[in-house]
Amino acid sequence: MFKGLIVGILLGILLVFGGAYFYFAAGRAPVAVTDPPMPFEKKFAHMALDARIEKEKVPPSPVTADENSYLGGAQVYKENCAVCHGLPDQPKTTIAQGMFPPPPQLFHGTGVTDDPASETYWKAKNGIRLTGMPGFQGRLTETQLWEVSQLLANADKIPPSVRAALASGPGAQSAAPATVGTPTK
Repeated sequence: MFKGLIVGILLGILLVFGGAYFYFAAGRAPVAVTDPPMPFEKKFAHMALDARIEKEKVPPSPVTADENSYLGGAQVYKENCAVCHGLPDQPKTTIAQGMFPPPPQLFHGTGVTDDPASETYWKAKNGIRLTGMPGFQGRLTETQLWEVSQLLANADKIPPSVRAALASGPGAQSAAPATVGTPTK
């Protein structure tokens, strides 16, 4: 009888895993941006992210929370973050409207001002899988990562000069217009 119980439990576990495999392999899982989220998707994702950040014990910011660091962070933010996370008093961009999960608009509502700068630093440095949030390690300096993290941790208290710097729009990035199909002589 004990053997039968163990075999039954093992078969039950195999059926659950087999069913989950079939669900994903058959294309039934919601993977399009417009699909509703899977049950518990958000809860498990947040639980794993919070546990990982806690496990890594990010040190406190070596960058002070002052106007100069906010201005440095504003420049980094405009060039790398604003297209998804928005700017103060600006509508959500077309790119942000088409993402799932939707990127938080960091200057609308509470944003990340309730998060410590170290948490935002970890997210900016490492990125977050399956969200569209890239990791900037090796692309931004440690100082730049900490400056933007301090800016966002204090977004509800930034001085008018920083708000004006953010409102000036993204950094001037000009690209030469492409000429498709036009021969040059």
